[in-house]
Amino acid sequence: MARPRHPLLTRARIVATALALLDAEGMAAVSTRRIAAELGVQGPSLYNHVGTKDELIDAIADTVLGEVDTGMFAALGPENPDWRTALWDWAYSYRAAMAAHPNIVPALAGGPGHRPNALRIADAVFGGLVAAGWPRREATTVGALMRYFITGSALASFAAGFPADATVYGGDYPHLSEAHLLAGRQHRIDEDAFEVGLRALLDGLGDRYREVRDALPDRH
Repeated sequence: MARPRHPLLTRARIVATALALLDAEGMAAVSTRRIAAELGVQGPSLYNHVGTKDELIDAIADTVLGEVDTGMFAALGPENPDWRTALWDWAYSYRAAMAAHPNIVPALAGGPGHRPNALRIADAVFGGLVAAGWPRREATTVGALMRYFITGSALASFAAGFPADATVYGGDYPHLSEAHLLAGRQHRIDEDAFEVGLRALLDGLGDRYREVRDALPDRH
């Protein structure tokens, strides 16, 4: 029996190809025509595996979320309530996945929907926080707050948003006399901002944790 000229078309191959296009060229490149051309197939054949573009984007987003480590939450419990370290490590893992695929970040900003890996992450974070002593309502709030911060940090670079042309600032913005240098220092500034922000966020959550724990009925 002759072997097919091209590997068998699968959903996994379609999603992987779409993700590669997204990474290289942005969301506009993710089209049936481009994906089919990359795979050497006819466009309609893709619909046997992925029904709509929205379904494809969901699949791409879920593939990226599969790179996020949540194992640190499984170790939390009464004997190991170190939720702070777990959130710290998870935040960096989550951010790294988005940094590797920045063009998918806007699609990740919404809720988990039906994405299996998004639900896996939500389940792990919520379960870990509750196991570490956070009340269920507070754990939901903490999980949402962390996602706001992490996703927001990945949507765009603060430093890269400043033009490198010193003449842009002139004498109109006296406090921005060195703003033209920011773009060239993008990585350091963004990394420092994320670390400072995450540390401040966790410090604030530490205060909140003590408040809600002290308010529990069995503490009085």
